[in-house]
Amino acid sequence: MDSFSIDTLVVGAGIVGVAIARELSLRGVEVVVVEAEPTIGSVVSARNSGVIHAGLYYKPGGLKARFCVEGRDMLYAYAAARNIWHRRCGKLVVATDASETAALHGLKSNAERNGVGDLALLTAGRARALEPELACVEALHSPSSGQIDVHELIEALALDAANAGALVQCRARFVSARPREGGGFSAEIGDDDRYAVECRQLINAAGLGAQTVAAAIEGFPRGLIPEQALGKGSYFQWLGRKPPFERLIYPAPVPKSAGLHCRSDGDGRTVLGPDLEFVDAVDYRVDPARARLFFESTRRFFPALRLEDLAADYAGVRPKLKTGDDFVVQGVEEHGMAGLLNCFGVDSPGVTSCMALARAIAEMALEA
Repeated sequence: MDSFSIDTLVVGAGIVGVAIARELSLRGVEVVVVEAEPTIGSVVSARNSGVIHAGLYYKPGGLKARFCVEGRDMLYAYAAARNIWHRRCGKLVVATDASETAALHGLKSNAERNGVGDLALLTAGRARALEPELACVEALHSPSSGQIDVHELIEALALDAANAGALVQCRARFVSARPREGGGFSAEIGDDDRYAVECRQLINAAGLGAQTVAAAIEGFPRGLIPEQALGKGSYFQWLGRKPPFERLIYPAPVPKSAGLHCRSDGDGRTVLGPDLEFVDAVDYRVDPARARLFFESTRRFFPALRLEDLAADYAGVRPKLKTGDDFVVQGVEEHGMAGLLNCFGVDSPGVTSCMALARAIAEMALEA
């Protein structure tokens, strides 16, 4: 079996893996990224909403809260510098009846504890002055929320990494790894034609495959692999000719989800979703019958919506965890294996957090 040696092997070329490769290579580290799919960012990264989150929903002190708030500002600056399509359009989180207003007030308090200081509660009249098609009794305005073209973003990150010397190898499946005497790992890569990669650092950023990768590392404690929950989110397109809203419109949040929301993309399409459906296997088909659920949910804040104006669009599957609702980042302090970093449960706000998370992972790797 052919083999070669590098400093750092990153498993997974989604947006987090590519951002890690960029961060490390810019610091002079030799990096190879292996990705089982034919192209980068084609699984979780390609199938989300492209929302830049402000940091409203996450538990204060947690990794999601920290990396979302840090990453939001980094992302806006990077997108502007690299001419990536984005817009700081703002977001309205709406209460459509009085029973939901307490949730808005709680959300504002939570966000402020996360360092989000630009929120404002709006009366129904002030909200409708911003968005005339909107129905609500109260709204929470988040002006620093926005949108970004995720495909342009990941291509820019990958180009930066490549220009700094990183190699991204697609159609390269991680098979297994074993610790080497003296430190580091020997990893087996490929399908029919396999090769070995000797590395000092192994970083698991495999998204939906992170648990499988960890289980394929010889000697890794199985009890430290958090059980995954596949959170499927479907999207429907509104077929109206003109986007009804300038801003992102979100309902009051529900457990484990920010709620089924409405956004207009850079190409003028209006998209509703995602919903949240826990599934047993990855399946990207959109059930047209779910249009009724989307209609009933969305017409509460968009009363002009008609069921016949909804068309099934696309779906994504998010790597949620069965217990806990935060990113899990494991280093040697957690699992005792020097040179190994694991990232589990990187769902939303993974896009917003990617650059800040990558910076933290890079610093952990360099300290090891």
